[in-house]
Amino acid sequence: FAADSSITAGTWPAVREAAAIAATSADLMMKHRQTTYGLCRPPGHHATSDQFGGYCYLNNAAIAAQRLLDSGASSVAVLDVDYHHGNGTQAIFADRSDVLFISIHADPTYEFPFFTGHANEIGQGEGEYWNLNLPLPAGTTMQGWMAALDTALTRIANADVDALVVSLGVDIYEFDPLGKFVISTANFTEIGMAINAAGLPTVVLQEGGYAVDDIGPNVAAFLQPFS
Repeated sequence: FAADSSITAGTWPAVREAAAIAATSADLMMKHRQTTYGLCRPPGHHATSDQFGGYCYLNNAAIAAQRLLDSGASSVAVLDVDYHHGNGTQAIFADRSDVLFISIHADPTYEFPFFTGHANEIGQGEGEYWNLNLPLPAGTTMQGWMAALDTALTRIANADVDALVVSLGVDIYEFDPLGKFVISTANFTEIGMAINAAGLPTVVLQEGGYAVDDIGPNVAAFLQPFS
C-alpha cells in the first residue's frame, strides 16, 4: 500500500525472523509471566493481512496477540505508541471483540499513513468499540501525550483483558527526523512506568524509531520500569 518497502534477497529471512521473535516473546511471557521485549526488525504494525508498506511486511504485534490468545488468553489489548498509526493492526482486528486495539499517534490529516487512524474509527461488527484511535496534533508535548495514554489505559482497564502487547515506536522522540512530537528520553521512562502500573502481563515489540543513535537509549529508558 506504500512504495517505501522494497523486497531484496534478504527481506524474507529478516521478516520471518522478526515474526518468530514476536511469537517467541509471547511464548516466554506466558511461560514466565514476566514482561518480554522483542527486538523485531523489520517492524510490523503497518502490515495488514494482505498488504505491506511503511517498512512493514508481517504484523508482529498481531502475531503476538494471536499467539497469546492461542495460548489461553481470552482477550488481549494491543497498545500502539508509535508516532504513526498502526493501520495494519487495526485492519486485522477491526471486526473482532477478543483484541482491543488502541493507537496513540500523529493525526493522519498531516501524517503517514494518512487514510486511517481517525478518532471515528471504532471497529465494526463484533469489533465495534474494540478500536480506539487517539490522534494528536504536531508539537504535542509530554503533557498532551500522557493525557492520551491515561485515556488508553483507562479503556484497557475497563476491558478486563488478560494480557497486553505494546507496539513500541520510539519515533515520538523530540529529535526523530520523521516525528513532530516533543518527547524526551527521560519521558520514555515515565511512559514505561505508567504502562507497567497497569499490572498486565506484557509483551513489548519494537516498531519505529529513526533517530538512529538514540533508539537504544530511548528503548532502554522505556524498559527500565519493567526490570
